[in-house]
Amino acid sequence: MTDRATGAEPSRRGRPRSEAVERAIIESVLHLLEEGTSIDALSIERVARTAGVGKATVYRRWPGKDALLLEVVRALEEPQTEPAGVSVRDDLVALLEWYRRKGLAKRNSAVLRTMMSHLTSHPKLWEQYHDSVIKVRRETLHGVLRRGVASGELRGDLDIELLGELFSGPMLTRTILHEWKDLPEGLAEQIVDSVLNGVRASADPVGPLKRNGTSQR
Repeated sequence: MTDRATGAEPSRRGRPRSEAVERAIIESVLHLLEEGTSIDALSIERVARTAGVGKATVYRRWPGKDALLLEVVRALEEPQTEPAGVSVRDDLVALLEWYRRKGLAKRNSAVLRTMMSHLTSHPKLWEQYHDSVIKVRRETLHGVLRRGVASGELRGDLDIELLGELFSGPMLTRTILHEWKDLPEGLAEQIVDSVLNGVRASADPVGPLKRNGTSQR
């Protein structure tokens, strides 16, 4: 059948993807890993069989196992907190609190630890994860810091990347490098307030370093 106005063949739409099928495939990967299946033993054929679909159904969505595993890691992650845009301090606390909760989730999930270990041991896969996930998080943090500099709340003589590392570094050190370190409630506030006292545009201390209207010296 042709379009009467143009005489052209109408475009044919492909079969729409089923979110339920994609979720079933991802859940099948998680189920197999929770049962003790190793990453190396995990195959597209086995995942498809567990999900009750054909291998072609999986390959239509992901070109191979690594791409599927990357999607599983994304599915395991809690969406990052979006800055409210009212208080730079509160936005920084919210972002670091998200990192803290993510660290706790990783410690409590053997599957997530296994998946992240696989990502970091495969450079190309880690690069994809970095470009699609980590860079977005970093830019969110940098956006808050740029707003703070523009509003005069933060010093403008520091490189934004360095400024971001001053805030995120302590939390990332505890969640990634030193996993035996505690991640107590209030840690995000403690880090943000401590760093703010060194990088604020004004000399007035904030948070726990301010007592009775005077700073600790």
